[in-house]
Amino acid sequence: MDNKVVTFGEIMLRLATPGYLRFSQAKEFTATFGGGEANVAVSLANYGISVDFVSRLPKNDIGKACLMDLQKYGVGVNKMIWGGERLGIYFLETGAVSRASKVVYDRAHSAISEIEPGMINWEEVLKDARWFHWTGITPAISQGAADVLAEGIAKANEMGVTVSCDLNYRKNLWKYGKTAGEVMPDLVAGTDVVLGNEEDAEMVLGLKPEGVDVTGGHVSGAAYESVSKQIMAQFPRVKKVITTLRGSVSANHNSWSGVLWNGKELFEAPTYQITHIVDRVGGGDSFMGGLIYGLLTWPEDEQKVLNFAVAASCLKHTIYGDYNQVTVEEVMKLMSGDASGRVSR
Repeated sequence: MDNKVVTFGEIMLRLATPGYLRFSQAKEFTATFGGGEANVAVSLANYGISVDFVSRLPKNDIGKACLMDLQKYGVGVNKMIWGGERLGIYFLETGAVSRASKVVYDRAHSAISEIEPGMINWEEVLKDARWFHWTGITPAISQGAADVLAEGIAKANEMGVTVSCDLNYRKNLWKYGKTAGEVMPDLVAGTDVVLGNEEDAEMVLGLKPEGVDVTGGHVSGAAYESVSKQIMAQFPRVKKVITTLRGSVSANHNSWSGVLWNGKELFEAPTYQITHIVDRVGGGDSFMGGLIYGLLTWPEDEQKVLNFAVAASCLKHTIYGDYNQVTVEEVMKLMSGDASGRVSR
C-alpha cells in the first residue's frame, strides 16, 4: 500500500476584498477557491503525496472551474460526485493591526449540504487509501453531510485506514438543530489522530486547558497535556493529540507553535514570530497537511513530524489564498533555522 490520502469536505468560492479594504469599501473581490479538507489535499499534493479530494459539486461552469483548480495543483478528483445547484461562497475581509479579519458565509443549500447517505461509494473511494482526513466543518454543514461523513469514517475503520480529524469549531455553521457537542463525539470516536486548538477542545469536547490566554500573545504548550490525556481517556481509539498554539499579538503579528501528545510523551515545537502576516486563512489546514506528511514519512520521529507541521504552517502565513503552496525543501530550509528570506537564485 502506498501513502495515498483521501480528504472529504466542502470546497467554496472565496471572494476577498483587495488588500485591507473593508467590505463597505470594496468595488471588486479577488476570486479563489478554498476549504479545510481541500486545503489539506493541496498541501499533500505539493509534497508529492498521492491524494484524492472528495466532495459534491454542482455540474455547472463554477463547479467545473473548481475541479480544474484542484487538478492544477495535482489533487485527484476522479472520486468527485456531481449534483446540487450551487457552490458555497465565503467572503473575506482581511484585518490589520487591532482590527480582526471577518468572514461572511453564503453556503446555504450548497451542493454538499444536500448530500445524502449512499451517494458516495466509500469502499471504492478508500480502496487504495492509507489515510482518511476530515474536519469538524463538514458535520456542521448539515445532517446529511454529518451522516455521509459517519459512513466514511466507519468504512475507513473497517478497512484499516488511519483516520485524522481537525476539530475546527465554527460557531456560525451549526444551524440545523444540533450542536457540535451532540454530533462530534461519535465521529471522533472513530478517529486515530486529532488536531485542535484551545477553542476547539472546549467548544467541541467540553475540555479546557488551564492557564491559557491567547489574547495575551503567549500560549504555553504544557497546559495542553492534561487536555490531551482527557481526549485519549474519552476516545480510546485516539493515538495522537496535536494542538496548534497561536498567540495573537495583533491581526498582523502572531506567535505560532504546536504540541504533540502520543500517550506517553509531550513534544513541543519551536515558536515562530510571524510579524507580517499575508494571509492566515488556511493556517490550521497547512499544519494538518504538514502533520499528515510527516507522520507518513517519519513515523518514528514525532519531534521532526511536529517541527515540519509548524514550519509548513508558518510559511503558509506568507502566501495569499487558502492553499499552502510550498515545497518540502522550503519547509526543511525553515526547519534548519534559515528564516532569512534571502533571494534563492
